[in-house]
Amino acid sequence: MTNSATGPLPASILEALGRYDTPTICNAMEIVAPERRLIGYTTKQLVCPFPDLPPIVGYARTVAIRSVLKSSLPAEEQSKRRIEYYEYVGTGHGPRISVIQDIDGPDVGYGAFWGEVQSNVHKALGCLGVITDGSIRDIPQWAPGFQALAGSIGPSHAWVHAESFGGEVRVAGMTVKSDDLIHADQHGAIVIPLDVAAKLPEAAELCGRRETPILEIARSPDFSLEKLKAALKRSAEIH
Repeated sequence: MTNSATGPLPASILEALGRYDTPTICNAMEIVAPERRLIGYTTKQLVCPFPDLPPIVGYARTVAIRSVLKSSLPAEEQSKRRIEYYEYVGTGHGPRISVIQDIDGPDVGYGAFWGEVQSNVHKALGCLGVITDGSIRDIPQWAPGFQALAGSIGPSHAWVHAESFGGEVRVAGMTVKSDDLIHADQHGAIVIPLDVAAKLPEAAELCGRRETPILEIARSPDFSLEKLKAALKRSAEIH
């Protein structure tokens, strides 16, 4: 059983954000928070084995893992740490998204923390998906509907274990703190500041309206450079 505390934002806002893909949310962010144009989103490519899944929107559960080095904790302490980790993942604002940084340096992705077991367990704990620069495996046995963005796909888990959780992590160029609001799909992910989240759907619609005249002429059999210039002018006048 999971404990999903009432989030800082109404569920209706998260649902509205989920109607747009992540690139559109990035476009909208440029309107409502232009100072974040160069920060707050993934900048390196991640593997998405399930590109047809819809966007996910949830609060971050942050973890740092490693797999090249065996955990130095005694077995009993390892078991205790695992339970504490699951308690962290399964409680707090919901829905949740697991954001995991692999801290193995040049050996990042050496061992997969994620596979059939963890995807199903985290789904049961109230997570919608995972964003990690580490590796994942067991793709055919993956929890249905559970999204994944990963640095790589590999066969073994090596000595993989959670080194710490609840702190700040950096995954594919995106810095994330526990409880940050995350929007993600096959393209990547972005951190949404809570104070601008409610403004993004309207800004996303504005982006769409501005693109419409350009796309219409670009797709038209009557396309011409002069018509494109006119469409660009109309687009710039939409507010």
